Amino acid sequence: MRRIAALLLSAALAAPAGAQTLRIGIGADPNVLDPAMSGSFVERVVFSALCDKLVDVGPDLAFRPELATRWQWAADGLSLTLTLRTDARFHDGTPLDAEAVRVNLERYRTARESRRRSELRPVSAVEAPAPDTVVIRLSEPFAPLLSVLSDRAGMIMSPTALARLGERIRDEPVCSGPFRLTRRVPQDRIEMERFPGHWNAANIHAERLVFLPIPDGTVRLLNLRAGQLDIIERLSPSDVAEARRDRRLQVVEATAIAYQTMAINTATGALRDARVREALERSIDRAIINQVALEGLFVPSNQPEAPGTPYHFADRAPPPRDPARARALLREAGHDRFAFTLKAANTPVDSQVAQIIQAMAAEGGFDIRIETLEASTMVAATQRGDYDAAIVIWSGRPDPDGNIAIWLASDGFLNWGKYVSPEVDAALAAARRSTDPATRRAQYALAADRWMADRPHLILYHHRWFWGLRAGVRGFQPSPDGIIRFGGLSPGR
Repeated sequence: MRRIAALLLSAALAAPAGAQTLRIGIGADPNVLDPAMSGSFVERVVFSALCDKLVDVGPDLAFRPELATRWQWAADGLSLTLTLRTDARFHDGTPLDAEAVRVNLERYRTARESRRRSELRPVSAVEAPAPDTVVIRLSEPFAPLLSVLSDRAGMIMSPTALARLGERIRDEPVCSGPFRLTRRVPQDRIEMERFPGHWNAANIHAERLVFLPIPDGTVRLLNLRAGQLDIIERLSPSDVAEARRDRRLQVVEATAIAYQTMAINTATGALRDARVREALERSIDRAIINQVALEGLFVPSNQPEAPGTPYHFADRAPPPRDPARARALLREAGHDRFAFTLKAANTPVDSQVAQIIQAMAAEGGFDIRIETLEASTMVAATQRGDYDAAIVIWSGRPDPDGNIAIWLASDGFLNWGKYVSPEVDAALAAARRSTDPATRRAQYALAADRWMADRPHLILYHHRWFWGLRAGVRGFQPSPDGIIRFGGLSPGR
């Protein structure tokens, strides 16, 4: 209770309780605030306030204008021309023009520190023929480019600040979003103020934002109910029913493109043998995980694309749980029992999911040690390959390439476990070169046949997003990508 009281006090002191402050409880502390280096979902939530993108995604997952007001593909698919809005500028007053976009895209695709390089690998050149015109040239057709530009690779930072700060831009990000950073206290808060020069300033109704990292979902809800927060993201499934009964609150939900996966280190981790990985999958039941840890609210799934969507393959269902078969596979691999470490974020839901897997897998011959870590610490460990297996969230993308290739292509920027399959690489490359849905579906099916047999990932379930809001908050628009949009959003006090 002392810890809860301290968190309540921290939230209460985070910002004045003025009518124009929005206080948002987030599930973790962002690791970096540089789109080039970012690798976590919670950073995307913060970036939504801080950094405009070239393209945004609507609630229907259709692309819509943001910094680019329109775009056009060349007939041969080898270039994309963007027309920029002329009323945008950066927080430091630098003009937001085609040259600024060119500088950012070149950094994202070439800088040593950039995690966007693989996303932009097909880009061969970026040109700025006019102040409001950007031409992106490609070495080969690349269907996912708009999707890439709707995320961090499309977030444009001030070239003046980039030249001044270099990699230190991660500590002092200067973008063009509706809010600008005023203060950050690591592990405690991120404070922003409304940017009056924003092109959509008339539709931004909060004067200040305060993001408060609170990993425990129940504690986030407690702060919301106590009136110390206005919005909490990722309401825990076990708290949804209680929040719905509270007249002081609103619960808003959306079907998610996000999914939870168990990433496996196939290069240096304990689970290098594919027979052991198959035994692990044979030991678990995704439906049990959903019912016990997630109140039955999520969607059990073994694929990056959600059931019912165009690139999900219903005929490739996961094998049924069979602990006896799991033990037989372990014996074939030379093991009576098999031990490994499973990393999980230090949230109640992730910890419970890990414990359920631990209990089920024990019947299949596994002795799992669970290691819970703060989210950014776990990301750092997996990036350097220091893991056997880790339960992680992928927040999802509107194009299937952004849900599949990032993990499974040999050059995928989240391929922490160094999985390599020439067959998967070839199929994913063919899917990227085509804009025809039937052609792409056939290639993703070929890739699925291979990676589902190799099991570099055991995808567990697709999310539903649940946000908790104070009753007075107005204008909240739920989105399948889980990102909060601030246009039209009002504290409503």
